Amino acid sequence: MSELIDNSRQRKALLRDLILRLHAGESPDALRAELEEHIHDTPPGEVIEVEQELISQGIPVSEILEHCDAHSHVLKNNLDLRRRHELEPGHPCELLLAENRALVELAGEIENDLAPLTQLDDRVAKSALLSIRGKLNRLMDVDKHYKRKEYLLFPFLEKYGFPGPSEVMWGKHDQIREQLDGSLAILAMDAVNPEELEAGVELVVAPALRAIRDMVDKEEQILLPVLLDKLTEGEWLQVHLQTMDYGYCLVEPNVEWAPARDAAREAKPNGGAADGIVQLATGRIPVEALEKILDTLPVDITFVDHEDKVRYFSQGRERIFTRSRAILGRSVKHCHPPASAHIVEKILEDFRSGCESRAPFWIQMGPRMIHIEYFALRNDAGEYLGTLEVSQNVTPYRELEGEQRILEYRSETNG
Repeated sequence: MSELIDNSRQRKALLRDLILRLHAGESPDALRAELEEHIHDTPPGEVIEVEQELISQGIPVSEILEHCDAHSHVLKNNLDLRRRHELEPGHPCELLLAENRALVELAGEIENDLAPLTQLDDRVAKSALLSIRGKLNRLMDVDKHYKRKEYLLFPFLEKYGFPGPSEVMWGKHDQIREQLDGSLAILAMDAVNPEELEAGVELVVAPALRAIRDMVDKEEQILLPVLLDKLTEGEWLQVHLQTMDYGYCLVEPNVEWAPARDAAREAKPNGGAADGIVQLATGRIPVEALEKILDTLPVDITFVDHEDKVRYFSQGRERIFTRSRAILGRSVKHCHPPASAHIVEKILEDFRSGCESRAPFWIQMGPRMIHIEYFALRNDAGEYLGTLEVSQNVTPYRELEGEQRILEYRSETNG
């Protein structure tokens, strides 16, 4: 046992040294050769542990993000997901792997289609661009894959003590999303200018396709093996049951996963008062009715407690922002993209200090105007209890004119 511990310490020390040297500017190719010479069968968990330690010691997440592709390049082919796990048909991880294969294949098709594009005459090039745009639109489906990681898998990574690497990977997701948006804009040109097209492909489109393949490597070499080592079958079932909240990416499972009965019991959420009744200051209400009331309100509600942990969210029919039970107990800053997490932290800090009690803002989401407001919750003694986030699609209200009497309404069923 002591020999295994010493080997782990030595590998992690070498990994830490290699990553620091990468950040200092050394060549990934040279360091990869050194890694392959000294390290064999590196457990993927050790990679995440080293990244977490570096973040805990003060290296900014932004710096880790800047160099994470080089980390993967150094480690490529040292880690193997398939040799470690036999996955059952329909398992959530098997679905992620199938989606990865489809993503890599589609990215390769787009690359092959782009290669001769600048050599074609204008008429043929426009036709080819139309086909490529169609494939690129399909590739945008990767957003569903990433959202499932962000909202269903990352909470478990944090639960097991690794919040830093999930922030790094989420930041990389956001970069890829921006690159894909830019790629669509470049390939949507009305007039085909070969020089501009070639420059756009080289600077934006090609890096986006590479980034998607690199992310597949990061998932299969590091993230998924760690999660497979740590998550219980019941936790995987929670992921499975909520997958359709986000949708599938390019492929759909052809078999339903059937975990053990114990896993089903573990995944079932607990809730309710002892006698099924909640006693409030202004009355008593059955838990079932209270839950339906909260889910019927035309707003999304999320409650964050005084420790900044997500404790509750409503489940209305048309949620504005998708939520999953995996976020319960999760730090709220990890429930937002890294680019906006600092804003949420500032709001909570102002609420906790007492200098602010409300923080309203509104954003345009396609044709919808979304109003979002944070409210500080305090008890009668003024002590901070947490924060309530309320989101609402206010587009229909902005369009109201005149008045409508109560008996003039039109029901949803009879129109």
